[in-house]
Amino acid sequence: MTGEYQHSLDAKGRLFIPVRLREELGPEFYVTLSMDHCLNAYSAEQWKVFSDKVNAMPYVKQRAMRPLFSNACKCELDAQGRVLLPQALRDRGGLSKNVTVLGSNNHAEFWDSDEWAAIRDDEASPENIAAVMQELDF
Repeated sequence: MTGEYQHSLDAKGRLFIPVRLREELGPEFYVTLSMDHCLNAYSAEQWKVFSDKVNAMPYVKQRAMRPLFSNACKCELDAQGRVLLPQALRDRGGLSKNVTVLGSNNHAEFWDSDEWAAIRDDEASPENIAAVMQELDF
């Protein structure tokens, strides 16, 4: 998934999902916590891949993944291409009004727009891009 899109949560906590990402996420997808202060959205297919990897882990390690599953929500798009994000997830992801929706390889990310703006330039710096490319042996 790729791209950066600006949207707003409506009064009911619904977020518009851009058409390009909607096509990749599918009509039903999963939203959960992230390592960053945002939310991650996975297509049903990617969620199964993730879940299968967790199932293959020893039980002690599976327990560490409990917050990702207990805070996950299966989401469905409405006719206008919006998804209702539960209040608890919005709170944990720091989402209040303006949301930046990002494509991030195999998932989408939902960021508070101000928080994303504060880190976007650092992540997109030539030095950071060079370090990432070097990590990938490019």
